[in-house]
Amino acid sequence: MKPKVLIIMGSDSDLPVMENASKLLKEFGIPFKMTVASAHRTPERAVKLAVEAEKNGIGVIIAGAGSAAHLAGVIAAHTTLPVIGVPIDSSPLKGVDALYSTVQMPPGIPVATMAVGNAGAKNAAIFAAQVLQSSNSALAKKLKAYKKKMALEVLKKAKRVEKKS
Repeated sequence: MKPKVLIIMGSDSDLPVMENASKLLKEFGIPFKMTVASAHRTPERAVKLAVEAEKNGIGVIIAGAGSAAHLAGVIAAHTTLPVIGVPIDSSPLKGVDALYSTVQMPPGIPVATMAVGNAGAKNAAIFAAQVLQSSNSALAKKLKAYKKKMALEVLKKAKRVEKKS
C-alpha cells in the first residue's frame, strides 16, 4: 500500500521521538514512509522529498527536527501539502529554539506546529489522521474510537483517585 504520510526527521537521533508518530499511524492503519533529511546538511534531499511527495501519493508530511529546526519550513516552502512540524528537544535550550523555528513561519508558508517532543509527535500523527479522515470513513471511525478510549482511560483514573479520598 502506498504511503499516505511522509515522516521526515532532521537526524537519526530524532528517531526515538518520531517513533511515537509512527506507532500511532500504525494503530490507525495509515501507511507511511519515514526518512531522514536535514534542512541544513542535505537541503537538496529535503527539497526533493517535498517536491515529489504529492506525486508519490502523500497526503500529509510530518517534519520533526531539533535545534535550529528549519526542516518543516523548508518542506512547507516546497509543497502545497499540509505540513505538521514537531519541535524536538535535542538542544541545550530543551526544544524552545526548535519550537520558535518551527512555529514562526512567514505569511504564505504555514506549518501546523505541535508541542515539543514526544507529545508533539503523537499529536502530529493524530492531526495527520484527522486531515486524512475526510476521504476515509474507516479512518474516521478509528479516530472516534481512539478518542473514546482516551476518555475512558481518564474516567478510570478519576474513579481510582476518588476511591482514595
